[in-house]
Amino acid sequence: MDSRQCDVAILGGGLSGCLIALALHHRRPDLDIRIIEAGPKFGGNHIWSFFDSDIADENRWLVEPLIRHSWDGYDVIFPAYQRTLDARYNSITSQRLDAVMHERLPQSALWLGCRVASATSTQVTLENSETITAKAVIDTRGNGDLDTLDCGWQKFMGQQLRLARPHGLTRPVVMDASVEQIDGYRFVYCLPFGPNDIFVEDTYYSDTPDLDTQALAARISAYAAGRGWDVASVERSETGVLPVVTGGDFEKYWTSSGADMAKAGARAGLFHPLTSYSLPDAVRFAAYIAGQADISGGALATASHDYAKRQWQHAGYYRMLTKMLFHAARTEQRYIILQRFYTLPEKLIKRFYAGQSSLFDKLRILAGKPPVRISRAVAALLKR
Repeated sequence: MDSRQCDVAILGGGLSGCLIALALHHRRPDLDIRIIEAGPKFGGNHIWSFFDSDIADENRWLVEPLIRHSWDGYDVIFPAYQRTLDARYNSITSQRLDAVMHERLPQSALWLGCRVASATSTQVTLENSETITAKAVIDTRGNGDLDTLDCGWQKFMGQQLRLARPHGLTRPVVMDASVEQIDGYRFVYCLPFGPNDIFVEDTYYSDTPDLDTQALAARISAYAAGRGWDVASVERSETGVLPVVTGGDFEKYWTSSGADMAKAGARAGLFHPLTSYSLPDAVRFAAYIAGQADISGGALATASHDYAKRQWQHAGYYRMLTKMLFHAARTEQRYIILQRFYTLPEKLIKRFYAGQSSLFDKLRILAGKPPVRISRAVAALLKR
């Protein structure tokens, strides 16, 4: 097949696009694939983490080669208590994702440094005017129009630190909310990559998307100093501003990036409304796409739309909880909601992060003494 013709063209080489490419290549080796990424490598500059329970056993093969670090358990820290949970926790680095893409896919499939000028369900035009014709195009290039959704924001800066002496952590701290509460619900996230290497991320559930990188870098430095860690160097940094969704119009969001194209990842709205967690959805959707018999542009556009709409409907409960977090609790007291949540049974917490809460889970999360005033909770749910 000519390099300008293929079966499936995937736009965007982030996590979602790469997982679809890997799944299709594994399950449908007969297909000729192109994954088109504007940057110089796949995966950008990110770390993605997940619990073992986030991934169904039948899909484990897709993420297993990507795992760079794993730990048997993790900690959470709140002003009222500290808790250790036994769930196995894993991290994928963008460097590892890029390496696996080059190892598993043929060179002809990997189009790096290629910017897309326009696309339809069957054709891609690059900025250099080169045209790629495909049976189907799948667009995974970031968010659609977020103005069609009601959003708060999860924003963060993470730094990988090389320390002069060992940090002493044996497992991740997924949430340290004992820190000063600034700009919404704030917590610090720590991943111990080696005795002297640790990734520290300062995260905020905020009403605004503004990111003051200098202030966050200073807070990471202060946090490390407070833990007694002597920082020898900052090896790498990453930042992000992710939507946390309280409501909105799914159909408007979908059509904002083109009504008739197959989509995936954030462009399809496939992420947890409260945690902004995208990896479990990305894995499930990649396996779903790889199982489609009809890979024509129209068929995949319909299949991806219908799948994403089902997920939007399924996630209504999580949007309600997000609305309560942002509108029922005072800004400086949002941590109380998460503090209460982490007293619940571990299996419930696992299902929550996977977006697979049972009816009993949903009732249990809302039962008992509420962490916010009832009047404020009711007002939050009525807010538009």
